[in-house]
Amino acid sequence: MQDIFRKFRDVGIIPVIVMEHEDQAEKLADVLCDNGLPCAEVTFRTNAAAKVIAAMVKHRPEMLVGAGTVLTIEEVDAAIEAGAKFIVSPGLNPTIVKYCQSKKIPVAPGTQTPSEMEQAISLGLDFVKFFPAEQSGGLNMLRAVVAPYGQLSFMPTGGINANNVRQYLADDKIVACGGSWMVKQAMMDAGNWKGIAKLVKEAASIVREVRGESKLVNHLLAS
Repeated sequence: MQDIFRKFRDVGIIPVIVMEHEDQAEKLADVLCDNGLPCAEVTFRTNAAAKVIAAMVKHRPEMLVGAGTVLTIEEVDAAIEAGAKFIVSPGLNPTIVKYCQSKKIPVAPGTQTPSEMEQAISLGLDFVKFFPAEQSGGLNMLRAVVAPYGQLSFMPTGGINANNVRQYLADDKIVACGGSWMVKQAMMDAGNWKGIAKLVKEAASIVREVRGESKLVNHLLAS
């Protein structure tokens, strides 16, 4: 499991994808991989999620594709069957965490409060999502709780954008940030792949600016 989270740190920004149409999956996978962010968290907010994951995994097997907004055991099973390499949920549901652990698939549940962070630790987790990040106090909130929960590292998601992601990435406790600003359904529907590519490339350049070149990303891009 730690291997996936090390890869998260190398990628730095995890595109959070809400996709209505599975026939756009291969094109989006190409845009993400070819412009420096070979990773995607495909959310189960649409009925197409599992098919999108399967299409991306088959088309670009070197890509890190996972499932987000996973709320039920059935969705965990669907994500695993589709080829997801990790699971992300908006909240901390012990049943989902334990089920993912039993299936040996990395899981990052959402936490917001110290109580939820303690619950994550009690479940044997050392990496969690912080959601919604900006609305919950952002980096200042995380820094306020990091001392008693030093074993935890975080993936902030929610309100993250090109204007504030640098400060998150510069903090040692942040493994990666989840963000949806690079990929919008309206842009995909309009066929604005160049616009998406530009935003993805800009996001990847921010990661390099803050953290330096990533051997993993370079390897994935060359695969």
